This record gives sequence, C-alpha cells and structure tokens, in this order.
Amino acid sequence: MKPLLRLLAIASLAATVRASDAAVLRGTLAVPAAPPAAHHMNAYPGHADAMPSHTMAPRGAVNDAVLWIERIPAAAESALAAAPAPARPKLAQKDQCFMPRVVSVAAGGSVDFPNQDPIYHNVFSVSTTRRFDLGKYPKGKSRSVLFPKPGIVNVYCDIHSDMAAFVIVTPNRAYTQPNADGEWAMPDLPAGRYVLHVWHPDFAEFTRDVELSADRKLALSY
Repeated sequence: MKPLLRLLAIASLAATVRASDAAVLRGTLAVPAAPPAAHHMNAYPGHADAMPSHTMAPRGAVNDAVLWIERIPAAAESALAAAPAPARPKLAQKDQCFMPRVVSVAAGGSVDFPNQDPIYHNVFSVSTTRRFDLGKYPKGKSRSVLFPKPGIVNVYCDIHSDMAAFVIVTPNRAYTQPNADGEWAMPDLPAGRYVLHVWHPDFAEFTRDVELSADRKLALSY
C-alpha cells in the first residue's frame, strides 16, 4: 500500500473507532490518608559520592498509581498507535532520589534516565522483565532503555542504595496515571468488556471488570 493511502486508511480507522462506538473511561482513585512508613537510610554518610542532604520520595502518593487495560481490540490498538505519541517518560536522578518514583510506558517504548545531580549516579535493574545496567554517569548526561515486554521493573542506583523507583511496562497503550488529586482518564476505547488493573507500589494491586457502552466514570479506592 502506498504511504499516502496507508495514512488515509489509518486515519479512517481511528475516526471510525471514535465516531461509532468509542467511549471514555475515567474516574478517581483514593488512597489511605495515612501513608505507609518510609524506611529512611543514609547508606553512605560522608562518602564523596553522596550529597550532604537528599530527598526521600514520599510513600502513598496517589499519582504513583498506574492503571491499564489488560486487553484491547486490535483496531483500538491501531488507532492509539496512529495518534500523536506522548512525550518519552523521564525517570530523573535528582536530589539523590529518583523523580518521579513511578513512570509508565507501553511495551516497546523507551524511558530516559537523566542525571540532574552534581554527583555521579548509576541506574540498573535485575528485574526479569528487563535487566540492564547503565553504568555511572555525571550531571547533564542521560541514557535510555527500551522495554520490549510488559511487567514491573524495579530500578536502583548501585552508588546510593536508598534510591529506588519503578518502571511499569503496560501490555498496550491504554494506560494512565492519576494526577495529584487522584483523577485519571483512559484513551478512547470501543464499547465492550474490559479488565482494568490498578497498581501502586505501596498497596496491593487489584482489578475491576468494566462494561463500557458509553462514557463512564469510576470511583476506585484502596
């Protein structure tokens, strides 16, 4: 198929999905008011590669959650793939901490790991979903990792053992993270039955069966 005809076919498919039976799944997520206790550890006091003070990522933040749809129709996946790509996620090393604590990306996507601190950091993971080691690099440098399959990836720094974060790799492009108020919205989806996953690093993952025939709002809570 010629490139122009292919683009027109994709645009037509996306418009058909949205115009005929697409709906928006959105809602709110509530987390407990009292977050779990954070274990504070200054692993390298006085070490040349440590900062005199640094940030500990708060626990229990609602925007650390990731929500995704387990399976979506092939037509919906094609339509989402044809849409403008979101900005590549960044998991920065800042104030001797990973920020944000959790990033999400669809399988096949990449994440950037910029170092914004005036000291060296390392980024690595031994997770079965994606093992990698980016080595040590200084402020102003950034490296990236491709995540080809879905799963949870624990991320660490081998210089500062109290630094930890997560990359959640979803099986498709129907995923989102709540804002600071717990509000979230999925991309447009065709009417149908879906399984919604809700994951948070500090609380147990749960699923919700969803029947989507029109725009729908869900109130979810831990």
